[in-house]
Amino acid sequence: MSGHSAALQPPAGALPPVRHPDAPAPGELLGAHYGQCFGCGDEQPHGLHLQARAGEGVSITAEFTVRPAHQGAPGLAHGGVLATALDETLGSLTWLLRTIAVTGRLETDFVRPVPVGTVLHLQAQVTAVAGRKIYCTATGRIGGPDGPVAVRADALFIEVKMDHFIDHGRQEEIRAAMEDPDQVRRTRAFEVNP
Repeated sequence: MSGHSAALQPPAGALPPVRHPDAPAPGELLGAHYGQCFGCGDEQPHGLHLQARAGEGVSITAEFTVRPAHQGAPGLAHGGVLATALDETLGSLTWLLRTIAVTGRLETDFVRPVPVGTVLHLQAQVTAVAGRKIYCTATGRIGGPDGPVAVRADALFIEVKMDHFIDHGRQEEIRAAMEDPDQVRRTRAFEVNP
């Protein structure tokens, strides 16, 4: 896909991504950043429950199974759900950069239908960084990690500070996350795009 719009083309002088030295090791399961996250949270009964793993370099692999609650047309995944799976996978790349970022732009191509019961195999990588802008791309395949492409996306993520979530989030959820006695869970709640 490589960026259909000018907004997704890295500018001249953009830098190649650099994996943070404290990033999770390749193959490490990242787990949910926040239990209530629709993409990866285990507390969302109809969520995607997407499972992401750190890859080589600045890349991520992930999987999610399309369930009946994810339908659009009878027996097929809803396009918005597939876009969410791509967005969640792309957002997980921030674990490897050790930064907080939100989706600025997401362009998605739907290549083939994805039936209910299908495991969608996702792969994402950062392609360039320019200041606070993080350029990345992702694909989703059916039938295995090397199967045919069903969906793909290019995205621009924008690095933000913790205040972004505190200023714009619903206060009861922010307060609950901030008061969590588990320091790791409290920190992770704000580490990946919302």
